[in-house]
Amino acid sequence: MSWYNTVATGMLSLLGHRMRSALTMLGILFGVAAVICTVGIGEASSASVSARISSLGTNLLTIMPGSTVSSGVRGGAGSASTLTMADATGLANRTDAPAIAAVAPVVQGQTTLVSQYSNWTTTVSGSTPGWLVANARSVAVGRFLTTKDVASSAQVMVLGAVTAQELQVGPGSSVTLNGVPFTVIGILTPIGSQGFANLDDLAVIPITTAQNDFFGPVVQRIMLSATSQATIGSAYQEADQLLLQTHHISDPANANFQITTPTQLFSTAQAITGTLTILLASVAAIALLVGGIGVMNIMLVSVTERTTEIGLRKALGATPSDLFRQFVIEAAVLTGVGGLLGVGLALTTGLIVPRLAHIPMDITLPPIIIAVTVSVFVGIVFGVYPASRAARLAPIDALHYQ
Repeated sequence: MSWYNTVATGMLSLLGHRMRSALTMLGILFGVAAVICTVGIGEASSASVSARISSLGTNLLTIMPGSTVSSGVRGGAGSASTLTMADATGLANRTDAPAIAAVAPVVQGQTTLVSQYSNWTTTVSGSTPGWLVANARSVAVGRFLTTKDVASSAQVMVLGAVTAQELQVGPGSSVTLNGVPFTVIGILTPIGSQGFANLDDLAVIPITTAQNDFFGPVVQRIMLSATSQATIGSAYQEADQLLLQTHHISDPANANFQITTPTQLFSTAQAITGTLTILLASVAAIALLVGGIGVMNIMLVSVTERTTEIGLRKALGATPSDLFRQFVIEAAVLTGVGGLLGVGLALTTGLIVPRLAHIPMDITLPPIIIAVTVSVFVGIVFGVYPASRAARLAPIDALHYQ
C-alpha cells in the first residue's frame, strides 16, 4: 500500500470518529498551550526584572545586613540588624568615600493609606533625599524629601503615580498612615510595572519618621550610587572598608553585611526566573505527557474495535508494515493537530491575559516549535505500541473476532 493510501485511510478513520478524535486532541491541546504560556510568562518576567535592574543604572550598590545565628542555625541573608544610620552617615562623607555620589538608607513595610476619598494598601518606604538618585527616579509634580524633612521627622509623603491615583490625591492633600496624618508633597514620575511588581505603587516618607512612628530604629538596607560607571569598583571598595572599620571587623570573611552590585543582582534574578520558568514548563509538560497517554489509550481502543477490519485488510494483502504505518500516522495526526490548536490557544491567551490580569507574557517562536515537535513525537511514541499490536494480529484470528 502506498503512503498516500495509508495516510488517506488513516484520515478517514479519524474523521469517522470525530467526537473521539476531538476529545483525544484536548489533552495535547491544553498541554502544548500550557507549555508555551508558562515559558512565555517566565521569559517576560525575566525580561522585566532585567529591565528593572537596568533602569536602576549600572552605578547602584546595595548593602544588606548579615545573617542571624540562633542556636547554631544561620538565618537568611538580611535577617540581622547590623546596619545603622551612622553607617549611612559615614558612607555619605565625600572625604572618606569620594566615589559614592548618593546614599539612601531604607526601611519599609506594607501599610494601608487612607485619604478623604479612598484607602489603599501599598509599600511605604522610609528613606532620605538620596533615595531619588539611588533609584534613578524623578518627581513629576511637587518635590521630593529634603534634609530638613528628615532632620525634623516631618510628616510628609511622596507617592507613586498609581498610589496617588488610587487615593485620588495630589500635592497638598492629606493622607493618613496608621492614624497619623501626612501631607502629600510630590508625585513620582511613572516608570511602569516590572514583572509582577508595580514600581509606581509606593509611598516614601522621611526615614526618621518611619523609624520613630512605625518600624522602629532599624535600617533594612542601604542603597549607594557611584559617581559613574567607571568608579563603581572604587565605590564598592570604599563602602566595604568603611563598614569593616566602623563595625570593628578585622577579617572580611566575618563581615556582618553584604554588598551587591548590578551584575550580581542581574545574575541572581536571571537564575531565579530561569529556575521558575523550568519548573513551570516541567509541570506543564506533565499535562502533555498525560495527553500522550490518552492518545495511546484511544489508539488501543481503536485497534480493538477495528480487529475485524484489520483481519480483512490483511486477508486482502495489507502487510504488517502498512497497518503499523497507518496507526502511527493516526496518532501523529491527532497530536500534531492538537499541538497546532494548542499554539492557537496559547497565542490567544497571550493577547488576553496581559490585558485582563496584567501578567506579562512574551510568546516567542522557539517554544512554539519545540512544543509542537514534542507533541508529534509524543504521539508517535505512544502510537507505536497500538500500531505494533495491530500489525501482529493474525488474519484468521482477526476475522473470527467478535
